[in-house]
Amino acid sequence: MNAKQTILVVDDEMHIAHVVSLKLEQAGLRVVTASDGEEAFEAAVRERPDLVVTDFQMPVMTGLELSWKLREHPATAHIPVLVVTARGHLLTDEDLARTNVKAVMCKPFSPRHLLEKVRELLGESAGTVGGIGGGPVGGAGAVAA
Repeated sequence: MNAKQTILVVDDEMHIAHVVSLKLEQAGLRVVTASDGEEAFEAAVRERPDLVVTDFQMPVMTGLELSWKLREHPATAHIPVLVVTARGHLLTDEDLARTNVKAVMCKPFSPRHLLEKVRELLGESAGTVGGIGGGPVGGAGAVAA
């Protein structure tokens, strides 16, 4: 049997990290969490996750800065990133081109939709940045921050 795939979940709002982690663990994935970009970078080097799911706006280091740093480090350069944000309009194509960001999801999002995107990204070996999208805005079961 294959080892569980590992997802690094990064969010400074612990309730969001908890909801995302729970959904991913229920789907059979191994989850490691971090509360800011610097902690996440250290965890990524140590754990070598299969995917990073990160918030955009965080203290210490943003999700975009984390994505840049991951791409620059030889041990983490291959790890795809999914950015979850309420501020997708701040992410330019030029910014994303310097990263391994494969998709951007807008908050609020449904945990089910996030799991679908994670499964899609884990199935990809390479590709371009996915569209900006998310779950129902303010809909039932949506997670916002």
